Amino acid sequence: MDYDTYGSNAVELAIDLANADRDDPDWVRVFLDAHDEWFTDGTALELRPAEAGAVAQTSSLVRDVAEADSEPEVMARLNALLALASPKPYATDHDGELHLHYARPDAGVVEQLTTTVAMGLSQVVVQHGWQRLGVCSAEGCGHVYVDTSRNASRRYCSNTCASRSTVAAYRARQRT
Repeated sequence: MDYDTYGSNAVELAIDLANADRDDPDWVRVFLDAHDEWFTDGTALELRPAEAGAVAQTSSLVRDVAEADSEPEVMARLNALLALASPKPYATDHDGELHLHYARPDAGVVEQLTTTVAMGLSQVVVQHGWQRLGVCSAEGCGHVYVDTSRNASRRYCSNTCASRSTVAAYRARQRT
């Protein structure tokens, strides 16, 4: 599967947000600090509790889209995420390569994050199909992923989870 660079990066941001460790009380700050390159220079990354709640809601909605079992369910959940977005696309070459940004440059951190995540995720779903989003099948994992395989057959978030599951299945067969 091939999708555009900025869109693919926006999807990776969405996946990282869905997979963030929300058990850590400072998870939003940790996430924003780790992904600060996504925000316009000068954007304040310190959030009020309501804004942190909005980031948590966006994270939950991304996961909800990936966990959906049918196209109508994906569309309903994706549209709920898109309803939070405020797209104001503009072209930029700030990194030496011409591309689009989805949120206005003077938007706050929550608007930039939510809009970028919603637009990136929606592009993958619309252009490549809702089945390209999934949740890892490895026992105890549950990470969200985008299936970039040719035949949309991916079941695991990483080679590590795939290998661990294969070894566990082999050992279970050997015990019987």
